[in-house]
Amino acid sequence: MNYRTGIVSSLAEIGEPAWSELLAHQADANPFLSFAFLHALHESACVNADTGWQPQYLVLWHGAALAAAMPLYVKSHSYGEYVFDWAWADAYQRHGVEYYPKLLSAIPFTPVTGGRLLARDDAARSALLAFLQERQQACGLSSCHILFPPEAQALQLQQAGYMLRSNIQFHWINAGYRDFDAFLGTLESKKRKNIRAERRKVAEAGVTLRQVSGSGASLDDWHLFHRCYANTYAEHRSSPYLNLDFFLRISRTMPGNIRLVIAERGGVGIAAALLIHTENTLYGRYWGALEHVPCLHFETAYYQPLEFCIEQKIATFEGGAQGEHKMARGFLPQKTWSAHWLAHPAFFDAVKHFLQRENGGIENYIDELTERNPFKPA
Repeated sequence: MNYRTGIVSSLAEIGEPAWSELLAHQADANPFLSFAFLHALHESACVNADTGWQPQYLVLWHGAALAAAMPLYVKSHSYGEYVFDWAWADAYQRHGVEYYPKLLSAIPFTPVTGGRLLARDDAARSALLAFLQERQQACGLSSCHILFPPEAQALQLQQAGYMLRSNIQFHWINAGYRDFDAFLGTLESKKRKNIRAERRKVAEAGVTLRQVSGSGASLDDWHLFHRCYANTYAEHRSSPYLNLDFFLRISRTMPGNIRLVIAERGGVGIAAALLIHTENTLYGRYWGALEHVPCLHFETAYYQPLEFCIEQKIATFEGGAQGEHKMARGFLPQKTWSAHWLAHPAFFDAVKHFLQRENGGIENYIDELTERNPFKPA
């Protein structure tokens, strides 16, 4: 089949109807792949050449229809990716070879598994992958990295010559719990007591929690959330990736996927968390606080969201990147994938051997974590 290929720097060049129609064909789509989320990143200037994320989306057209597309960026650093290649960049530098810029297919600042080779059918997906390989060879950049693809796409990339890398996230699975106490009842006694003690500390500190839907959140709620988010970055001597404009944009364009958890003391907001959700999955995204209260992070970012999942019968809560401490709160390890191609043959070979060792270590780590299951024996 003949496709017309192209590279676009903004989703506006594609348009929301064509993008949404393409996503309707994806079994692994999620809100972070939506036009609303990605376009908000671009239009708010959180993602552009100045921030080190220059959009160069690959697109395939069949007639007037968008047959396939790939979120793709030229990156001038490795911030905001959650698959760490700093050691690779350092090795390049020590040998006098440029690592940046590089090609990256990912959702900026979002370690969530989802389609990267977006296509209407297998033929279009194969053609998109071939276009990617042509592009990575022609652009003269050091490497190409595809982060958090679903396993089927990871295996397709491996067959095309990419190296696979595995890692671990922690997800909570809803077993049809009646309420939060029913969930606690499935945990080992020590884990259950610790969670109750953590929640009690927050209540004894005079903190109350409220949950607000995206459509019900006020402008004051969003300003509070952003202040909390930015303050937490500042306390870690860092700059936030996302600005208030981005959050206000998604509040208008995808309110049905948004939930805010707001912590208050004496009627004054002191912390907040932003969650993104569908009917089946809740994604823990961003959190921040204006002052320190023991265990408030756990209450705002974990326990309140878990209550929401149970109430709404949401099947899965993805708590974000890393965080072995999540296991003590009922989250279990799940493998994630990334795929990598390096243009330099010697570095490709070196990284290939490194990944073979690392991936074996990940398997051992999963076995070790499985032995530390937080739930009572069946």
